[in-house]
Amino acid sequence: MRKGWLLVIGGFGLGTPDSGLPNPEPRAPSPYVDIVPHDDLRRVDVLVDGKPFTSYIYPTTLKKPTLYPLRAASGVVVTRGWPLEPRPGERVDHPHQVGLWFDHGDVNGLDFWNNSNAIPAERAAKMGTIVHRAVRRAESGSGEGALEVTADWVDAHGKALLREDTRFVFRAAAGVRAVDRITTLTAPGDAVTFVDDKEGLIGMRVARALEQPSTTPEVFTDAGGHSTTVPRLDNTGVTGHYRSSEGIEGDSVWGTRGRWTMLTGVVQGEPVTLAILDHPKNVGFPTYWHARGYGLFAANPLGMKIFSNGREQLNFRLAPGESTTFRHRVLILSGTASPDEIETYYRAFAR
Repeated sequence: MRKGWLLVIGGFGLGTPDSGLPNPEPRAPSPYVDIVPHDDLRRVDVLVDGKPFTSYIYPTTLKKPTLYPLRAASGVVVTRGWPLEPRPGERVDHPHQVGLWFDHGDVNGLDFWNNSNAIPAERAAKMGTIVHRAVRRAESGSGEGALEVTADWVDAHGKALLREDTRFVFRAAAGVRAVDRITTLTAPGDAVTFVDDKEGLIGMRVARALEQPSTTPEVFTDAGGHSTTVPRLDNTGVTGHYRSSEGIEGDSVWGTRGRWTMLTGVVQGEPVTLAILDHPKNVGFPTYWHARGYGLFAANPLGMKIFSNGREQLNFRLAPGESTTFRHRVLILSGTASPDEIETYYRAFAR
């Protein structure tokens, strides 16, 4: 960190005075984080001092629950709107990439990553769906709020391969928003294998302004071998740039390992920094990064064979009744953070 103080509350570090990030007074009151379930709307809203931060949504039109949209402290939206709320100039590819989600592309042969209403009927049997079952707890508070939910990862016939128990912790400070996602997956019946696949594990689809500039048409292939052609778009206002904890930058971050990766850019005239932090206790740590210039920002520790070009493989397996827990933190910072600052946030999270 550069000169100045660092305030850490519950493992949550705040910026320094000359870091370019907001610096609240040590005694400034924490914003109030309100968790508001709306069972009839199939959503849980997360408010900070009465203003929207994000929502946990589980509409019947999506094949998995997701956090959507995500906002910086100013209210600027940092996630893509399409297909739920299309905005001019956005890419209209990969309809399964909505908000911030958690899933995998090959679980006992089923694809939970690519499933959406756009999947043709003949492929439906090969797809998995994550079905929200219950809100177990919703707790509001000063500086942070918590939401605990349960979901089932089911096949096309509704049989559960996995039970998911997730605790979200939503944190807020001046110029800072953060989401901890602590997800425990349990194999309730048969053994479950997460076959090494590039499509996973925690991912978000960012706003057009946070994509990396691209000047050529691109073709993207999903886990089923189905291609999507993404044409060249106007790069005006497209400012995104990746950098990993290992100092790797831009498109080169894809397929490399690191403790964290950050994405900087300018959205509606506001500099912002996004970061995904991997926890040392996670399977496959340090994670591989499935970070694409077109706006997919994902951490995937379960794709070892793909990312290592076959040199290594994991094929992580849960025996019947066995569980594993994944811990991630997503930061949304107002301002352009330095790698040293993200590393300081990471050390607080890893503790």
